Amino acid sequence: MLLENISLLYFKNYDEASISFSPHINCFIGDNGSGKTNLLDAIHYLSMTKSAFNSSDAQNIKQGEDYFMVRGLFKIEEEKHNVLCSLKQGQKKTVTHNKVVYEKMSDHIGRFPVVLVSPYDTDLIREGSEERRKYFDSLISQLHHTYLEQLIQYNYLLKQRNSLLKQFAERHYFDRDYLHILNEQLVPFGEQLAQARQSFLENFVSIFQKHYRHISDSNEHVSLTYKSQLPGANFAQQLLQNERKDLALQRTTVGPHKDDFVFLMDDLPVKNFGSQGQQKSFVIALKLAHFEVIATQQQHKPLLLLDDIFDRLDEKRITKLMQMVADHTFGQIFLTDTHLDRTDKILQNLSDQIRRFEVKQGEVREIGKG
Repeated sequence: MLLENISLLYFKNYDEASISFSPHINCFIGDNGSGKTNLLDAIHYLSMTKSAFNSSDAQNIKQGEDYFMVRGLFKIEEEKHNVLCSLKQGQKKTVTHNKVVYEKMSDHIGRFPVVLVSPYDTDLIREGSEERRKYFDSLISQLHHTYLEQLIQYNYLLKQRNSLLKQFAERHYFDRDYLHILNEQLVPFGEQLAQARQSFLENFVSIFQKHYRHISDSNEHVSLTYKSQLPGANFAQQLLQNERKDLALQRTTVGPHKDDFVFLMDDLPVKNFGSQGQQKSFVIALKLAHFEVIATQQQHKPLLLLDDIFDRLDEKRITKLMQMVADHTFGQIFLTDTHLDRTDKILQNLSDQIRRFEVKQGEVREIGKG
């Protein structure tokens, strides 16, 4: 799979930009704050219909404007795919594929997969369980459309149940029959999500461990475990047992929305006992395993986005990654850096298909080989 070109209009700090890409390595070079990462995020938006960094779509509209548009041309084998994402202030986001509007955004997820390696990845280790759930939900959703549909339905029903619990408290009444109807609707989706997460991790862990050994050259044992009140338990019974607690707290206290993915090193939490270098190796191995499982199942390689990794990683880890580039482990790559000379030195002799772009104050121009 290739992204042949992209066009932006009023996306983040860009008025307008149009870029044609190399099928192998594409480098965005510029100072911090120039808009390099915004280009990676535009690519992420084309794939996932959302920003990797902003939770609100409206935050992607350039200040002073009232809409944005991102257009890209993908190529899978010999077939071309035009994707357009647009949003006008106060209106619903629109995504089209070959000029046909998606009725459900979820139908787009997984068609044009992407993997982003970012300086913020260690947040997966340092932050709370929500970050890890979101990450694995996004990954599994790119692999299994059914999982995404189940997740959407579960979150919709969960929101309804929580809203009902708040109404009970505010209006001083309790309708047990209505609550139990929502429980019955929620239970099958919750059980399916938990089972899917557990099954996914059983296959994913060995791939992750392989990449950790390669990227770190170390002997510590790393693992991922799924921490859940399900599966294997009776979710319906758990909801009943926690009913009084839910009523008091006005929210649902049991279910897959409370799950966590525990990151371990030598059976201890990486968050507390892993060095900064070990934590970086852990998340890079996570992303490389992410790449491999998608490439294997989709039978085409995802786009790989590398954001400021030359600034954030030590020479050993960069060398390991570049060995994988040289071995054509990856397909099309997009990377950002602040120093052209450093980028050229690291990428030297890795490929004869490299395009380099200077990014300056929201403007992009291609630069030739020095």
